[in-house]
Formats: sequence, structure tokens, C-alpha cells
Amino acid sequence: MANNRRMRHGGQVLALSAAALGMVAAMAGPASADDQPTRAQLIADCDSGAGKCTFNDPELGQAYLGGFHRVSDSLYNCSTSSATQSMTWSDTVGSTDSAGVSVTAGGKIADIIDLSVTATYSHTWSSSHSETSSVNMTVKPGEVGWISRAQVMQTVSGTWQTHYDDRKWGHYFWFVPDVITGPAPNGTDGRSNAVVVKSRKMTQQEKRSCSSRSGRARTFVVHG
Repeated sequence: MANNRRMRHGGQVLALSAAALGMVAAMAGPASADDQPTRAQLIADCDSGAGKCTFNDPELGQAYLGGFHRVSDSLYNCSTSSATQSMTWSDTVGSTDSAGVSVTAGGKIADIIDLSVTATYSHTWSSSHSETSSVNMTVKPGEVGWISRAQVMQTVSGTWQTHYDDRKWGHYFWFVPDVITGPAPNGTDGRSNAVVVKSRKMTQQEKRSCSSRSGRARTFVVHG
């Protein structure tokens, strides 16, 4: 309900400045929780087109390197010497809003944010980034290796303005703040994407699996 309490509403069609928003919220009078839409309902109306929505005053945060995550199959080395193999990796990083809901590429919400960011910063905003490449990976005897990747990320904060042709929940306008976290172009604010090879020693169970592979390849790949 915290998000609901932060929502603001307007009772008539106005050219709204930041000061006017506060006046409208004050003049509209208190509404019970039952009379107010949830944040999810407002965003759903933006996404479906039931509400005419804009993402106002977008503000880009400082870019940062996101967390590392596995992007390849695993290479097991059951032999007695180091093994090197070319491994293909593939990664897709998407965007989420302040409630942790995915912002789908190509959807109306993503398009509205992109339009707002482009108008303000003169460059496009993308809700997802996909990349595929390959790396020569070397794994020591008795170890398992894989490839991990970290994507440059950035937040964009702003306020959703939802306008209805007819009053809905008692008002023509509703406002809700939001923060979207998504992938940023490589090199943004001097930050670079990173791809690393990681490895660990095999567990006892994995070593037993190696022993059962007598007569077969001593270095093998496991998907997933």
C-alpha cells in the first residue's frame, strides 16, 4: 500500500507544472484506500492503452556494472592435464521496474520510456540487451569451468502520468513515481561489460561421475 499512498491524482485537464501537481493533489481531497487504484492497475492501463500515459521528467542514474551471472555450459575436466576448449556463451539482460516487474522489450511501457528518454537526452533507451560470443576456456584437472558475464546497468527514474477521458477512481489524472533498471550501452559513464572464466573443484559426486566415464572422453560439457 506504500506505493498507493505515494500516488497523486488530478480532477481536471490542466497543463501541470511541478507546483500545480501539488495543488491538484491538495484540492482533490483525501480518498479512501478502496477508492484508489493500485500501482499495478495504473501501469496495466498504461500498457493496455486504457490510460493515455507519459513518463515525465526522466532522470538517468550513474551507470554501474551489474552482477556476474553464468552464461555458458559447464566444462568438466576429468583428465590429468589442463584442457582448453572454445565455449560459446549467450546472454540476454532485461529491465525491471521498482516493483520488480519485467519491462518487456517492444511493449508499450518500454516504448513510452524510450520516447521520454530520447526526447530528454537525445539518445535511445533499450529495455533489453542480447549478446553472443565465444571464449577459449582452460580448465585444470579435476575442476569444472564456465563463463560468467556482467552487464553495464543504469536506472531511469520518473513519474507516470495516466490520463483518462472519463473519470476513473474519481479522477482524470493519476501519477505514480517509478524507477526502471535496465541495460546500458557498453562504455556508458566509463563502465564496460565484463566476461570472465570461472572454475571450481569438482564435488565428490562429480569425481565419481568422472570415474564412470572410463573409455570415453575425459573432458566433457554439461548443458545448463
